[in-house]
Amino acid sequence: MKWIKRIGITILLLPVILIIVVISYEIFGMCMNHRATDRQTGKLEADIREKIGDVKILGIYSETGNTSGTGNHVECLSVITFSTELTAEEIREGMSEAYTFDGWDCYLKPKDEGFYTFYLRTSAPFPNNIEGH
Repeated sequence: MKWIKRIGITILLLPVILIIVVISYEIFGMCMNHRATDRQTGKLEADIREKIGDVKILGIYSETGNTSGTGNHVECLSVITFSTELTAEEIREGMSEAYTFDGWDCYLKPKDEGFYTFYLRTSAPFPNNIEGH
């Protein structure tokens, strides 16, 4: 009789356990996605400082989520605004060793003379996370 009670309790608790596992997985994925965005932004900042000698960083912005609006997926977006004496072509040439400029996921946008914004968007490690919906 005890084993019937145990089986019954297990059957009743199984959906609760499954819900807890799914929620835990989603939270873990969100944390890892945000960590990947922070790492990406840090690497981009370090690369800009290394490749452009006279750079002055004016602003750093990062976002994790569905940044392109093209579906249910998660992306890592890093945006850095800076000033330098170099031209846009010189910046692209120096940064092209580490980044592929494609006009959508990775591009350099000139603002005023000497001011630029570098955009970098990559797929997150957990692209099907709830943050993308």
